[in-house]
Amino acid sequence: MTTEILIVDDNSDIRNILNELISDAGYKTRVAANFSQALSEIDKKIPDVAILDVKLDKGDNDGIQLLSHIKSKNKDVPVIMISGHANIEMAISSLKHGAFEFVEKPFDQPRLLNFIRRAVENLNLKNLNKEYENKLFSSFDLIGNSKNIETIREQIEKISLTDSRITINGPSGSGKELVARKIHKKSKRNNGPFVILNGALLDNEKYEQELFGEEKENGSISYGALEKANKGTLLIDQISDIPLEIQSKILRVLIDQKFKRVNGSNDIKVDVRLISSSSKDLKNEIEMGNFREDLFHRVSVFEINIQPLSSRISDIPLLIKYFSRKISENYNIKELDIDENDSYILNHNWKGNVRELRNLIERIAILQPDTKDKISNIIKESLKNDNFQEKVTKNSLSVTLKEAREKFEKEYLTIQLKKFNGNISKTANFVGMERSALHRKLKGLGIKEFN
Repeated sequence: MTTEILIVDDNSDIRNILNELISDAGYKTRVAANFSQALSEIDKKIPDVAILDVKLDKGDNDGIQLLSHIKSKNKDVPVIMISGHANIEMAISSLKHGAFEFVEKPFDQPRLLNFIRRAVENLNLKNLNKEYENKLFSSFDLIGNSKNIETIREQIEKISLTDSRITINGPSGSGKELVARKIHKKSKRNNGPFVILNGALLDNEKYEQELFGEEKENGSISYGALEKANKGTLLIDQISDIPLEIQSKILRVLIDQKFKRVNGSNDIKVDVRLISSSSKDLKNEIEMGNFREDLFHRVSVFEINIQPLSSRISDIPLLIKYFSRKISENYNIKELDIDENDSYILNHNWKGNVRELRNLIERIAILQPDTKDKISNIIKESLKNDNFQEKVTKNSLSVTLKEAREKFEKEYLTIQLKKFNGNISKTANFVGMERSALHRKLKGLGIKEFN
């Protein structure tokens, strides 16, 4: 796709020179002669690169306003500022507002072309990084054979066919965003945008602007998440952290199916599927007065619940094998040979859930150990603070040998049962017991069997 460059200058001679120079270099161009035309061109379609005169017809430094407007739409767009009235303060102001370069008139054409090439390279690199990150994330599958993961797969297949609002519950790092992306990818909206608004990361004063957008005094428009997600899916991550005042406005949007931008007077209607996620129990948040019950019923037409990784140990060996292959491919190295039944891994409490496990495997890939012993040492060093054996040893010092043995057997067999999804035959075979003997042992230790 040909890079498109927007040229904004109120001097027709400068516009023509720039247009010819840039077109001859193989780039597609658009031109604007004043602030209003420039604003219209930017709102019509954001350019790949922009060249803006600092002073146009609207007032002093109105080119800086256009720079800010472009950055509000897409902060990655490189903007080169030009001026025939240049001074240090003007250059500093441009760079502070996010300009890629500042060039004085009359400009040296080869130097300006070099800046443009660098700007295009910079944009392409950022786009490649985004593409890589999106492919890396969206290429991940929902891995596991636990009942919880099997249920979620079935739910995704059914829910994706509808436009029902969904809330995905689960601890941090468990894969809530991945589930949301899978739903979007399988839905009829899969060609539309997938937009994420993180309720936990926003400045309290910017919630409305981020969600609804804003109409500014200079006539420019900053689009919010709802408009950006039009014809697609909006994921409100950590919806429980959104202030009550904003919750009431979200509720009003869901009821009326329309909203106004901040400082705007016209109603905006969009077609968006809403998915919410939370690491907190929303029902508890309602009881504590932190979340609106009426909003809960609006956003939670259907709920998906992801269990912590420590509750679905059978998924861990599959995840180790999967991430070892994927991450090795991404780093272009030989596939990591990680023991899928490593006791340090299986007995770890995984407070960070799947994300923590993936980070561990990525750490191993970065260090590229060449032996199993080195891999094992990295795992032990990474997980030693929460290691199961260490906790057992510490807790066992104050009890009798019989009590310590029973405690170990109970925790050990509970973990093995979870690892094999409650399958008694597989568990008995792994621990080296007869099936009937394992039944008796479980009963004696008060361990409830599950299927």
